[in-house]
Amino acid sequence: MLAPKTQKKRSVREAQPRAELMLRLQLESNPQALCLVRATLQCATEGMHFHEADCRAIVRSVDEALANVIRHAYEGRGGLPIEVTCRRLWDETDATMPCGLEIVLTDSGVAADPKKLQGRPLEEVRPGGLGLHFMKESMDVVEFSRKNGKNLLRMVKYLAPSKPEEKPEGE
Repeated sequence: MLAPKTQKKRSVREAQPRAELMLRLQLESNPQALCLVRATLQCATEGMHFHEADCRAIVRSVDEALANVIRHAYEGRGGLPIEVTCRRLWDETDATMPCGLEIVLTDSGVAADPKKLQGRPLEEVRPGGLGLHFMKESMDVVEFSRKNGKNLLRMVKYLAPSKPEEKPEGE
């Protein structure tokens, strides 16, 4: 399992926030379907009021993860099932405020070798091999597991706190 990176907003040890299903996509391992997933996630992240840079980071991370499922878990074979589940995470202290987005990718492909889930050193200048690095840098949590013959990749991005409105002087 990949360890969660240092949290920006909350500690990994805190209780899991309440989650609400937003979206479940069932697709086949076909690179042409990725543009539909990207567009759907772009709308979902904008609707949750993520900052523009975070929207791009989430979409890029999921796109990279799906490309890896197709390329590595399914060894380039088309027509095999992939499920993308998105859940809105709710703040435990204020039940009306969403606090983040959880995305889980599920596939029935070849089990990933944990040694290969390290990514390559950034000093090696060559194409490829940086997707996992980008996912870990972009998302607050990246965890891989295998259960009942299925690969599960869980990624979480927490909403950045809103900046307080600035009032002009004299008001």
